Amino acid sequence: MPTITGEKVLGFVTPYRVEVVQGNVLTKEMVARVKPGMPKAQVRDLLGSPLLTDIFHESRWDYPFTIRRQGTAPQQRLVIAEFDGDKLKTLTAPDDLPTENEFVASVNTFKPGSKQPKLELTEAERSALPPPKHSADAAPTAAAEGPAPGRTYPPLDAKVGSGT
Repeated sequence: MPTITGEKVLGFVTPYRVEVVQGNVLTKEMVARVKPGMPKAQVRDLLGSPLLTDIFHESRWDYPFTIRRQGTAPQQRLVIAEFDGDKLKTLTAPDDLPTENEFVASVNTFKPGSKQPKLELTEAERSALPPPKHSADAAPTAAAEGPAPGRTYPPLDAKVGSGT
């Protein structure tokens, strides 16, 4: 009979857990750009749309964030923006709000020593690449030729199909 103890089945098989990410990822850098007195539109531009708005509390925006990933500790945070009319009155953020680099490191599931994808060539690798081939029969780009000959377009303000 199989037994489940903690995270493992039969003591050695780890079942797959679905990754759950909900809410707005807010970092110290993002929150630092928001200042009291900013209009709602500017706060929305900097932090994104709030996940929770309440018709009974229109002056409060909630930015909750939760993430549960296999192999990392779950994270949960709540940032609250309170407004006086259209202007930001206060922004309440937890003290443990991570920086962008800290957040990326906390959700990185690559193990030390595991093969990570290479994202950029070194200068030596770049100089070792063959030069791009330029052939005479290559088709010229549309931008170099201009508009196709014989094409005309109606003016944008003309009413199409109105019969006038």
